[in-house]
Amino acid sequence: MAFGGDVIVEGTVEGDVASIGGSVIQRPGARIGGDVIVLGGGYYSDKSGQGRNPNSVTIMYAGYENQLRQAMREPFSLLSPQLTPAFFGIRLLAILFWFIISLALSAAMPNTVSRAVARLQLTSLRVAVIGIVGLFVLTIGVFLCLLVLPSLVGAVLSILAALLLIVATLFGRVVISVATGRWLQRKFLPRLKSDSVILLVGVMFWVLVASLPYVWPIVDAGILLVSLGLALTARYRLSWKKSEL
Repeated sequence: MAFGGDVIVEGTVEGDVASIGGSVIQRPGARIGGDVIVLGGGYYSDKSGQGRNPNSVTIMYAGYENQLRQAMREPFSLLSPQLTPAFFGIRLLAILFWFIISLALSAAMPNTVSRAVARLQLTSLRVAVIGIVGLFVLTIGVFLCLLVLPSLVGAVLSILAALLLIVATLFGRVVISVATGRWLQRKFLPRLKSDSVILLVGVMFWVLVASLPYVWPIVDAGILLVSLGLALTARYRLSWKKSEL
C-alpha cells in the first residue's frame, strides 16, 4: 500500500495492492494475486488480464487525484486550507445554506428552537455532556448491532444512527447560530432589531470560526456534541435553571 505515491509492480505480488492518492502500474509479465484498490488515481495494466487472478476484484476511484496525493504526502495541510477563490466560494455557499436552513427551521418550529436556545444559554455544559454520552452510546450501540445482529438489521440500524446524527447536526447548528446571533446583538449591536439579520450574523460567525486553520476540527467536533445533546433533550421541557445565591 502506498499513500500519496504510485505502486509499480514488476514481479509477483500474492496479496493485495492499494494506493491512496496515487496509481497502480502493472508492468507486462507481472502478476497480482489479490485485489487492486486505487483511490485518487488509475490502474494501468496489460489489457489481456493474464497477470491477474480471475477471482480478484478491482476497486478504483479516479477523482480528486491531486488533492488526495497532497493530503497523503502532507496530512497537516488538511488543517490549514489554502486561501483560493474556491475556498471563499464554498464558504459563501455554506453561509447561504445554513442561513436558509436556519430560517426554515426557525419558522417551522419556533417554540422548539426558542426552548433549545434557552436551554443552551442556561446549561451549555450539561448539554455538551449529554451529547458526549449520547455519541459514545450511539457508537458502541452501532458497533454491537453490526457485530451481533444479522447484517440487514445492523445495516438498517446504522442508517438510522447516521440519520439521527444528520438531523441533530441540522437542528443543533440552527440553535447555536440563533443563540450566537442574539449574544452578539446584545454585546455589540444593541440597535439591531431584525431577527433575520441577527440570525445571519450568527451563521456567519460560526462559518468563519469553522474556517480557521488548525481550529476547525475542534469547532466542528464541539458543534456536533452540543447539537446531539440539544437533539436528545429537545422533546423534554426540562426546567434547568442556575441556582440562586
